Amino acid sequence: MSAVHSFVLHPFARKDKERPNVDIRIIGVLGAGQMGSGIAQLAAAAEYDVRLCDASLAQAEVGRGKIDAVLGRQVEKGKMEDAARKALVARIKPVATPADFADCDLVVEAATENVTLKLELFRACDAAMKKGAILASNTSSISLTKLAAATKRPPEVIGMHFMNPPPLMKLVEIVRAIQTSEETFKDTVAVAHKMGKTTTVSNDAPGFLVNRILIPMLCEACFALQEGVGSAEDIDTGAKLGLNHPMGPLELSDLIGLDTVLAIADVLYRDIGDDKYRAPTNLRNLVAAGWLGRKTKRGFYTYDDKGQKAGRA
Repeated sequence: MSAVHSFVLHPFARKDKERPNVDIRIIGVLGAGQMGSGIAQLAAAAEYDVRLCDASLAQAEVGRGKIDAVLGRQVEKGKMEDAARKALVARIKPVATPADFADCDLVVEAATENVTLKLELFRACDAAMKKGAILASNTSSISLTKLAAATKRPPEVIGMHFMNPPPLMKLVEIVRAIQTSEETFKDTVAVAHKMGKTTTVSNDAPGFLVNRILIPMLCEACFALQEGVGSAEDIDTGAKLGLNHPMGPLELSDLIGLDTVLAIADVLYRDIGDDKYRAPTNLRNLVAAGWLGRKTKRGFYTYDDKGQKAGRA
């Protein structure tokens, strides 16, 4: 896939002459939820060997099982050969802890959008990984520079922000910490392209590019609902038919996870300080209630066991 950028040396990029040449063959994914399992599926489809890790080996095995089930449905629809499904799933090895990433050439952290948790996981991965291996984060808002500074490999730290759901969305947003080396940047872009993705590049700033644009729109839709300007259905229909968006902003918020939307909005508001990034009360209340969207079957809408919209909440 072609990128929408060129390899121009980043103003803060450093050439790390001590970094050994790393032929990326094994990719670790930390987090076996919706994002992590999707990234693991993409990596295995690109014929990388994958180590899939979660809080326990059992949870990592559940993540691989969900990938197998998704691919099984593709086989049933005639979109994939069963032999290809088996080969892809066989390339994904569930593991118990970040210590099992010792042989990985690249690790992508895809845990909950919580800076304290991510710093803890980054330190654990850094301690386990071999010299020269790349440590990436799928964070959608947290500073890569801060994450890099918590490790002993700042030049090998970078952001790989996959869109949700990773197997279907075409974009990977590459985020450069100020410490990220040019070699790390080029190798990471090459991996994303091998996964069939188009890449954009963002410097390390709150929300990066995609969420800097997206989150204010999602919050404004929440404000419109909160103020009674229109119903959830009318807001979403207006965006789909009037703006040609594939999903309405409230539907999209439910898909992303309302806790994630709120976390990103809070990062933007705190770090930029502009009122346009403030989160509305109705979003905060839904998160406080534990109604986080599709993953809890209730958010702005209700959902059935298959994740299909069942009605308005």
